[in-house]
Amino acid sequence: MYLLYNIGIRIYYLIIAVVSVWNPKAKKWISGRKNWRIKLEGIFNEDDKVIWFHCASLGEFEQGRSLIEKVRIQCPDHKILLTFFSPSGFEKRKDYKLVDHVCYLPLDTSRNAHAFVHMIPLEKVFFIKYEFWYHFLKNIRAKNVPLYLASGNFQKSHIFFKKYGSWYRKILGSFTQIFVQDMESSELLKKYGFNNFIVSGDTRFDRVKQISVRNTEMKEVSSFAGDSPILIAGSTWEKDELLIREAYLSLKGKCKWIIAPHEPSEQHIHRLKRWFPEALLFSELKKDFEDEIDVIIVNTIGHLSSLYHYGLIAYIGGGFGKGIHNILEASAAGLPVLFGPNYNRFREALDLKSAGAAYVVEHSDDLIRQILLMLNDQGLLKTRSQIAENYTISNTGATDKIVDFVFKS
Repeated sequence: MYLLYNIGIRIYYLIIAVVSVWNPKAKKWISGRKNWRIKLEGIFNEDDKVIWFHCASLGEFEQGRSLIEKVRIQCPDHKILLTFFSPSGFEKRKDYKLVDHVCYLPLDTSRNAHAFVHMIPLEKVFFIKYEFWYHFLKNIRAKNVPLYLASGNFQKSHIFFKKYGSWYRKILGSFTQIFVQDMESSELLKKYGFNNFIVSGDTRFDRVKQISVRNTEMKEVSSFAGDSPILIAGSTWEKDELLIREAYLSLKGKCKWIIAPHEPSEQHIHRLKRWFPEALLFSELKKDFEDEIDVIIVNTIGHLSSLYHYGLIAYIGGGFGKGIHNILEASAAGLPVLFGPNYNRFREALDLKSAGAAYVVEHSDDLIRQILLMLNDQGLLKTRSQIAENYTISNTGATDKIVDFVFKS
């Protein structure tokens, strides 16, 4: 299996190298790793104490962000290294001010991992959620550096728990401590003989609570809303927007919409403008505008979490594709959530659905029916909103549990 792993890593690199000829993201993946040794030289001194956080991409960074910020406060005399596997994480957070250095994780070969780990005076290492790179984990443990997995989430379908997964299970033994999100993960680890874990919860809840508290007032959005109920459609794709368009036409005059596509590319925004010709772009929003405008298309990045606070109901995109996007920011703002049928891999969606604050829509009729149900029954809307908000509040605290264990044990 060791040989197959090494071969697989190199094949993976070759595939990305070929794809990089025409794919910008793959090109950044390749170019960002060039001359990584030279880029890293001189960043840290021998007497530095470095805490290293590794995230696969932007989503994992947001999951670990509250932990990074807490450690920054807890250990002001330490330096922090942040690495990413994916360009989508690195490109958006390469200038993150609360760490001392941000870079790509080199390809997981024995030579790269040994060189990288031994170039840095490491004190502790945190991998966030899903990253299990054999050579890096092996070299970290060989250097006798405490190694932690934060917000781990394990399922029966993962390779660690397959009949042929014994070699991969050994990788989990590399961690000094694994902090898992839920009891299901802990039961799986226990079943296969692990005892280096505790249930700490999911640090994402702490992050969305931070965002909720820091909510930025947008007077232009308040002016747009007026006395009308606002529906926020966040992280949408084309199939989501087809349903939204039908609901918009059916409910015209009953509510206003804010639509934030998952990828606000020029092409995507152009299509939305064709489907909603009366819509105003978020970048063009002003305090004074004509009353008949009832749709805003968000063509910027970084505002969605604040926009949720102006809504009554949220529709979360992705449920007609690979899976729904972040629903916690909406629930933290006290919004009942609606989404497409591909949600079963997301614990928070299952929890909120079971509690009565999330509903699945498969057709535009489902979406229209759920919206009308809540708009016409304020008591029901208030109950669902309270359930959503309480769910987020009741699941906070993972960051403190991890920090207390690591730095006070």
